[in-house]
Amino acid sequence: MEKKPIINLKDISLSFDGEKVLEGLNLSICDGEFVTLLGPSGCGKTTTLRIIGGFLTPDSGDVFFGANRVNDLPPYKRPVNTIFQRYALFPHLNVYDNVAFGMRVQKKKKAEIAKTVERMLEMVNLKGFEKRTVSTLSGGQQQRVAIARALANDPKVLLLDEPLAALDLKLRKDMQNELKNMQKSLGITFIYVTHDQEEALSMSDTVVVMDGGEIQQIGSPLDIYNEPVNAFVADFIGESNILDGVMLSDYKVKFFGRVFDCLDAGFEKDEPVDVVIRPEDINIVPAGNGLTGTVTSVTFKGVHYETIVDFYGFKWLIQTTEYHPVGEVIGIVLDPDDIHIMHKSRYSGMFGDYSSYSEEFDEMNDPTIDLVDDEADAAGEAD
Repeated sequence: MEKKPIINLKDISLSFDGEKVLEGLNLSICDGEFVTLLGPSGCGKTTTLRIIGGFLTPDSGDVFFGANRVNDLPPYKRPVNTIFQRYALFPHLNVYDNVAFGMRVQKKKKAEIAKTVERMLEMVNLKGFEKRTVSTLSGGQQQRVAIARALANDPKVLLLDEPLAALDLKLRKDMQNELKNMQKSLGITFIYVTHDQEEALSMSDTVVVMDGGEIQQIGSPLDIYNEPVNAFVADFIGESNILDGVMLSDYKVKFFGRVFDCLDAGFEKDEPVDVVIRPEDINIVPAGNGLTGTVTSVTFKGVHYETIVDFYGFKWLIQTTEYHPVGEVIGIVLDPDDIHIMHKSRYSGMFGDYSSYSEEFDEMNDPTIDLVDDEADAAGEAD
């Protein structure tokens, strides 16, 4: 069954002190969806969240909850609740009273409040903590109290502004799983703000990638990762080697003087393109096969090695479980599904070269590239 939109942002623009923060933003969020606004600091993601919550009013454009325009509706009249990065708990109240606070403001009956508090604390694994003061709790426990307090008011939409940023790595990962499970069990809409791409990919139904006050791409985590629309998205979501190429025809792309098969079509003949190759998709083979380059840096990451290889003056990042020492000459081969093609954009040429990873970067001689005979012939025919 297709889900209905619960929130629509139409042509939203906002400036602070004459500087554009959001420009013509359009976004539709469905009921029961876990949506993550992802991007670097200053991209407009928190501003978008605050507009949805009613804490900011856009200069132009409209905010709809269902069929109702809510631009002028204050936060407490919107069917939303917000969890902030700092939790904003009441330090003079114990856990029970923090969770009960919103329901008391709404003048709900004492028995109903008690029942709801018990259910919420059980959901966040804090049953038995009712009388504890929040100042005695760990960061993770305080975050759970903030979640319980927000959910106790039965919002249709829960807004989460980087709520895990203050937690250590292991606890953050545990809470990612718990938040996702809560969202699924409750069936309400979560709108989550983060700059952590791994967090966004692991938790979300839909990822909204933002930069410069504009939405760059909207899609499922899998689509965003496998089919980025421009060099910014490709670089921000995971690691990417991004090269200049030319689309010769459907399913044929040329870069580094060679022609490669790919799975992309619909580009203009001889259109300049950005070519994206993910580090984990690259197969290392003995030198003399495929592209040949020199290892310039190796970093052990526990599960794999991050290996920087110099090809034709361009540093590639390769993630491999095999160790290849600095100075080794290696070859790589690429299958068609390892190569992703993007239209040129204002981000072209800004990302994808891993020269800064290599300590020997300034000392490198001009690199060369070895061509396998049959691939060289193919490149010659394409010319």
